[in-house]
Amino acid sequence: MEEAPGEFTQDGTVDLKGNPILRSKRGGWTACSFVVVYEVFERMAYYGISSNLVLYLTTKLHQGTVASANNVTNWVGTVWLTPILGAYVADAHLGRYWTFLIASAIYLSGMCLLTVTVSIPALRAPPCHEVNLEDCKHASRLQLAVFYTALYILAIGTGGTKPNISTIGADQFDEFEPKEKAQKLSFFNWWTFSIFFGTLFANTILVYIQDNVGWSLGYGLPTCGLAISILIFLAGTPFYRHRVPTGSPFTRMSRVIVAAIRKWRIPVPNDPKELYELDSEEYAKNGKYRIDATPSLRFLNKAAVKTGSNDPWKLSSVTQVEETKQMIRMLPVLIATIVPSTMVAQVNTLFVKQGTTLNRGLKGFQIPPASLITFVTLSMLISVVLYDRVFVKIMSKWTKNPRGITLLQRMGMGFVFHILVMVTASLTEMRRLSVAKDHGLVVNGGRVPLSILILLPQFVLMGIADAFLAVAQIEFFYDQAPESMKSLGTSYSTTSLGIGNFFSSFLLSTVSDITKRKYQKGWILNNLNASHLDYYYAFFAVLNIVNLIFFMVVCRFYVYRAEVSDSMEVLIKKEMMLSLTDSNQERSNEVS
Repeated sequence: MEEAPGEFTQDGTVDLKGNPILRSKRGGWTACSFVVVYEVFERMAYYGISSNLVLYLTTKLHQGTVASANNVTNWVGTVWLTPILGAYVADAHLGRYWTFLIASAIYLSGMCLLTVTVSIPALRAPPCHEVNLEDCKHASRLQLAVFYTALYILAIGTGGTKPNISTIGADQFDEFEPKEKAQKLSFFNWWTFSIFFGTLFANTILVYIQDNVGWSLGYGLPTCGLAISILIFLAGTPFYRHRVPTGSPFTRMSRVIVAAIRKWRIPVPNDPKELYELDSEEYAKNGKYRIDATPSLRFLNKAAVKTGSNDPWKLSSVTQVEETKQMIRMLPVLIATIVPSTMVAQVNTLFVKQGTTLNRGLKGFQIPPASLITFVTLSMLISVVLYDRVFVKIMSKWTKNPRGITLLQRMGMGFVFHILVMVTASLTEMRRLSVAKDHGLVVNGGRVPLSILILLPQFVLMGIADAFLAVAQIEFFYDQAPESMKSLGTSYSTTSLGIGNFFSSFLLSTVSDITKRKYQKGWILNNLNASHLDYYYAFFAVLNIVNLIFFMVVCRFYVYRAEVSDSMEVLIKKEMMLSLTDSNQERSNEVS
């Protein structure tokens, strides 16, 4: 007995052998459950390394404030930039599933080498208890080489996992089926929830073990967690939907740009129907969208002007042109998210270093400075749930938008919270420095008699900012990317974080050097009690305000992807029908 056509997925997804698949047999929340659980364990592994890395570099390799912070942000920046390569390999050659598995093996090998490195005393600098790190013997070149080799092998592995795992999860929902399209709206919220659930374990249990038990166990556990997460992902293989690689998105975009430049003197016809385009049936049978020509970035329309040549470097279809336009349209949004990404980089570096200068005792328990990142996680988790369950329901009734507000509006609210984070951090640091001065602790760098909990507000506000910006950022770049470039679209989000971390290193080094030359004592020294992090955070607050103005200008001119708008109309109509049904049901109950 043959299956009804409607029971097969309509978005071009297949099984690993390339066969069409039944919607009831694969995908949906069943498949996503394996992906989400994988992410819990994988995030535990990654943040088990990154959260406390600045303290390992300080206490075990004896690096100063600027050097340790920059080494962390440079590594994290690499971790977030390598997904561009992973997205390219997935979209052009191997597909998301196989790219992910190969990258996972590289990731795990890096974690294993890192665990071995921190476990062997000969690969660490000699112990030192001097207050001034400049008096300690630094790690040798060999010790640093082995340690950073492990770290950057790990970074290469994450380049293949990060852009593909979230995309694999989103691919489990059929864009052509309204119910599954609606389910995808909540996927990214719960996806981010799983990320920070794993982060919560890393920033509490693992950080405590690293500070109080040992780095060998503290790194060994996340390594085991990563191995478990890979096995969980493999267990879900029979349930996954897959997309066939459609060729390099960079090549397709390059062809459009080159073709447009070659025909720069040729006028674009007023009637879009005169431009080159494939038949709708060609796209439909491959589960793809045909996109109509738009007036924005009109110069690129020249690539679709017919001149008698079928050379792909001289002629592109309207759909290829519009796909390229969409990736270009998102670039200003990507640029606007770099500054908030730079703020996020402070959490694992300067925020944690601040904690080492304060009283960490709480009823006989010593709070690990990096464990304060837990409050970023908790406030983020609570905010995401409240946003998804309360805010969206209230706002959707008012705006008639199933998301409550647009993705750019949600991102804008995150930008505002990032300003509040840095204002709060600056005021808190002013208080800490004042107490240090009152107790004569500026010169000797002694521990300031203030509870480490005074740092909580800046961590909590960062979590709320993430609930608005981080979730919307991931969803925006995935949602707005053309169907054939989803992995590349997702890598925009990670690219923002990568550039933001490198920008953090640049700003920290530049500000440190300039203020040392101008004021003799710089804003960022190894002795934080003699530093001026309050000025540095105030500078960040001003930078965020300027960036918010730029983002508002970008939003004013941004044009949403056409087929997304159409699909959203379907969901809006569905919401209206549900509202009418509820109203009719209430009236029936009243009559009864």
